[in-house]
Amino acid sequence: MSDVKLAIIYYSATGTLHGMAQRLAAAGEKAGAEVRLRQVAELAPKEAIASNEAWSQHVEATKDEPRAAADDVVWADAVLFGSPTRYGNIASQLKQFLDTLGPQWAQGQLADKVYAGFTASQTAHGGQESTLLALYNTIHHFGGLVVAPGYTDPLKFADGNPYGVSHVTGGNNTDPLTDVQFAALDHMASRVVAIAGRLNSRA
Repeated sequence: MSDVKLAIIYYSATGTLHGMAQRLAAAGEKAGAEVRLRQVAELAPKEAIASNEAWSQHVEATKDEPRAAADDVVWADAVLFGSPTRYGNIASQLKQFLDTLGPQWAQGQLADKVYAGFTASQTAHGGQESTLLALYNTIHHFGGLVVAPGYTDPLKFADGNPYGVSHVTGGNNTDPLTDVQFAALDHMASRVVAIAGRLNSRA
C-alpha cells in the first residue's frame, strides 16, 4: 500500500464518465492508493433530465452516491477530474464545483498536487482535446502539476490521446467502453499514483 491519496471527481450525465471513473478507482486501488470516488452535484433542471431516458436512469441509479466536496481535493495527493465534452469545454456541473474552490485556492491548498483528466464525446472530433486543455487551465491556476499520460506507453498509440483519456460514445451515447479505453485508464491512474508517490517521498 502506498501513501498516496487519490480523488476521482467527475460529472456524468448518462453514465459513460461514471464507468470511466469506476475503472480509474479500481486501477488506483490496484496501484496502492487510497481512493475517494466522488460525482459532483447535478445542476440541470428536472425537465431537461426527464427529456433523456439514459440521463434520468443515471441520476436515479447514482442518487445515493457521495457527492464531491472541497475537502476531497484538499485531502488528495492526486486528483483525476472527469467531464463529458460540452461544446469543446467541460460541463457546467464540474465547472461550478471548481469555481467553489476559491477559499482553498487562496490558502494554497490545491497547489503541488498531481492532476489529470478524462472525458467523452459523441463524435471523434467533438472537442475531447480542447475539453482537457480547458480543464488544465484551472489546474495551472491551482499551482497543480499536470501529469497527462502523454505517449509514455505503446498503448497510448491505440487510444491516441496524450492529454488524458477519452472515449467516443456515438450519436446515441451507446458505444461502450472497450479494452482500449480500459488500458488507457489503467495506465493513467497508475502513472498518476506513481508520480504522486515520488513527490510524497521527497517531501
